[in-house]
Amino acid sequence: MQSVLIRQEIAELLDEAAKRAQAKGLIPPTELPTSPIERPANPSHGDYASTLPLKLARAARMNPNQIAKILVTELPASPAIGQVTIAGPGFINFRLSDRWLAEQVDTILQLGSDFGNVDLGKNATVQLEFVSANPTGPLPVASGRGGSLGDSLARILEAAGYRASREYYVNDHGSRVEVFGQSIYARYAQQFGQDVPIPADGYHGEYLVELGRYLKDTQGDRFLKLPPEEAYVQLAAIGIRYFLDGIKADLERLGIRYDCWFSEQSLYERGEVERTLEKLREAGYVVSREGAIWFVSSSLGEDKDNVLVRSNGQPTYFASDIAYHYDKLVQRGFDRAIDIWGADHQGHVGRTKAAVGALGVNSDRLQIIIHQMVTLKVDGQPVRMSKRTGNIITLREVLDDVGTDACRFFFVSRSADSHLDFDLDLAKKQSDENPVYYVQYAHARIASILRKAAEIDYADGNATLLQHPAELQLIRKMLELPELVETAASSLEPHHLPHYAMDLAAVFHSFYTQCRVVSDDVPLTKARLKLAAAAQIALRNTLDLIGVSAPEQM
Repeated sequence: MQSVLIRQEIAELLDEAAKRAQAKGLIPPTELPTSPIERPANPSHGDYASTLPLKLARAARMNPNQIAKILVTELPASPAIGQVTIAGPGFINFRLSDRWLAEQVDTILQLGSDFGNVDLGKNATVQLEFVSANPTGPLPVASGRGGSLGDSLARILEAAGYRASREYYVNDHGSRVEVFGQSIYARYAQQFGQDVPIPADGYHGEYLVELGRYLKDTQGDRFLKLPPEEAYVQLAAIGIRYFLDGIKADLERLGIRYDCWFSEQSLYERGEVERTLEKLREAGYVVSREGAIWFVSSSLGEDKDNVLVRSNGQPTYFASDIAYHYDKLVQRGFDRAIDIWGADHQGHVGRTKAAVGALGVNSDRLQIIIHQMVTLKVDGQPVRMSKRTGNIITLREVLDDVGTDACRFFFVSRSADSHLDFDLDLAKKQSDENPVYYVQYAHARIASILRKAAEIDYADGNATLLQHPAELQLIRKMLELPELVETAASSLEPHHLPHYAMDLAAVFHSFYTQCRVVSDDVPLTKARLKLAAAAQIALRNTLDLIGVSAPEQM
């Protein structure tokens, strides 16, 4: 069951009015331009506005104000519309009917957990790949942002009628894995007093000291008895499993469960990389030069060509990436693929889309979101080093410090292309200053109201008694959720949801202050309890879209 999209209904009414006017000869039979229904900058003008008369004026060779008057005259009647006015040079403003607004409370209650859902996606499949940090250490804080963005976007897309699949791409092949094995061996051997240096381009984090200690305690010295090359391979495999287990645990704690953990190594085992490179070669996009094999991306508008296979015969990560994208867009047949990458991958966007296009796939089916970095702050100052290890600050440490809900809310609260300052002090405050606390408190307050009024059966309450401006404003705000889901799904911008949650909480608190919910007026009490229950649904559904809990008590 889908939510009401009144914005869409108004657009359809206007379209019908224009067709009626053309049929009567009041407007020339020109093609009707697309004119989005928008919210006026000044709410006193109405709930929605259209600039269709302005867009139609040139083709019709008519005054836009005259067109507006004709459209208003021909507009079909609708119980949702209370008033239609013309403003300025040809704006049409719509004000929703108070009675219709009140009736929507019953609709929201009927929809329940489906309130906010829309049918934008028409059941199309979307694969979202996010986080995908190399399994060579614990997840850094920035991965928490990528994870929260990816999972929230998947939830929004599902609410918008898509079938979303969450995927983690595991880099378990290539030269970095070899170096990883050598680094583990060095830390392991050092536990036995051996002076084995870490490779210059190796992994120096304290977390490998912990792994070396763990290996000594659980495996003894058996890897020291193997030829080093063999030990490197075995230790790399153990290290990948060890850190992947930690990564899975951290992401599940963040509320993220993947549908697929895709192994890069599997692409080589199945011959997918070789087959994909052959397809590029057949299409004329591969050349041999300087002993290496290159993708001639410059012929597709990129600044430079990119190496696919090095002169030593080792494929690059880019070769794997191309095969991986061919696998998900062609082999597995997802309608769309969305990659969410960190800021350090900005330079890979163009070449990846170019490679997808070179394989004969519409590159618009691949969308890449780059999220910027995260700065943690305490007492207003950036925190750069971990108290525990002195190295990177891990996602796990932040989860320990502020909890899952604060992490999810703060990580999603800014657009992906904006740098995020994460105030750890603010995230722990139990006051209205903390946006997470503020929104969750609104939900808990509603739950408290409904508990205290548990003996009142409000199922037969008459919602049309809701006529106070604060009541109607709350309903208006709730009805924004389906539109916001549609907008966020179209723009791939989940950050709209936390801001909406704060606005909705503020409007509810205002209603609560101005309107006594339980009073001696039994019919009005029942209507207001219905309104409170509907607001609870809207808040809970909004929080669920960003992976934040909706507590009953605080």
